[in-house]
Amino acid sequence: MTQQEIKLIAFDLDGTLLDSVPDLAVAADQATRAVGFPGVTELQVRDYVGNGADILIGRALSQSLTINPELSDELRAQARELFDDFYQQTGHKLSHLYPTVKETLKALHQAGFTLALVTNKPSKFVPDVLQQHGIADYFVDVLGGDSFPEKKPNPIALNWLMEKHQIQSTEMLMVGDSKNDILAAKNAGCASFGLTYGYNHGEPISASEPDFVADSLAQLLDVVLVSA
Repeated sequence: MTQQEIKLIAFDLDGTLLDSVPDLAVAADQATRAVGFPGVTELQVRDYVGNGADILIGRALSQSLTINPELSDELRAQARELFDDFYQQTGHKLSHLYPTVKETLKALHQAGFTLALVTNKPSKFVPDVLQQHGIADYFVDVLGGDSFPEKKPNPIALNWLMEKHQIQSTEMLMVGDSKNDILAAKNAGCASFGLTYGYNHGEPISASEPDFVADSLAQLLDVVLVSA
């Protein structure tokens, strides 16, 4: 990949653009308690997020990154349904954009890059969150965790974007905070930009060997914007 090649930049949402854990933790705590299990803390949920809502709830019920195999499908489905309701009720009031996010998206948009969102978050929650934080208009495509049969690290969403926009893998960059994002990029054959903050189950993002590692989203501009 060279800087001049990049045409499309795909972004993860939770942990990359938005710190959504405070609201997710409230909903997960309420859901687990509602089915008679111990509640969970925000600190726990920071470790549990990143693989979609079903996995988050399974981990919350298990109080562990490893989901207890003895949990019934019925219980997990009930807790997931409650979680969705409680999460909707939060109004996402505790979530906030990370520093430099809005400025960086604006600069990339003005520079003519195609911007897409590829998140494992359930699709129904994404539009409101983007509107609420004033970044909805920057994205041409918004793909949620249930847009395709498989979630990241499966590359299906990234492959779909390449096909839709008629670009090669060398022309796309995936930006994220977790190994799922970096693996999805590798599986799609495109470059990756890994952020050191966010949610990665306590593991440094550098361990997943992204092409670029950064502490701030603003550093993305140094990678893709080439001086005339």
